[in-house]
Amino acid sequence: MKLTRRAAVRVMVLALAGLPLAGCSYNRFVSQEEAVKAQWAQVQNQLQRRNDLIPNLVESVKGYAQHEEGVFKDIAEARSRLLAAKTPAESIQAANQQTSALGRLLAVVENYPQLRANEQFNRLMDELSGTENRIAVERMRYNEKIQEYNTSRRQFPANITASLFRFQDYPLFEAPPEARQVPKVNCTQP
Repeated sequence: MKLTRRAAVRVMVLALAGLPLAGCSYNRFVSQEEAVKAQWAQVQNQLQRRNDLIPNLVESVKGYAQHEEGVFKDIAEARSRLLAAKTPAESIQAANQQTSALGRLLAVVENYPQLRANEQFNRLMDELSGTENRIAVERMRYNEKIQEYNTSRRQFPANITASLFRFQDYPLFEAPPEARQVPKVNCTQP
């Protein structure tokens, strides 16, 4: 019986000695958990940015590409009509269409030294790259917070506090297997 009492006293002494440490661990877990949640909100923020930005940007590129593509298409069609013309009237009409199309091309080139579609495609690629980089940075920061929290949660004596207060592991943000494939951007009309 004496051994049992001694053992009980030792356990009580250890528990009382560990109590202040448990309070520190609890507060640290709460702070780390809130940091994890805040960082996840940043990841979601960047994902939403991509969802809002990219479709609109792609549509604007399509609009510019259609306009400039139309100029080149008109030039090609006028050239074909000129080559296929059988009568002088057909040749004149085809030549006028070609002159008109070339005039529009010159206006585009004069007003936009670099074709607008090229600028829009460059902007699209810059925005896509920038958005994906922002998402990657926020994912990395999120995973760092998760690693810090999960490591603290497993260390002794904090693991006892984590177990008592049921602090759970958070999963790391891992890219899905589909992310290994190169994304495709389609700016053509269906």
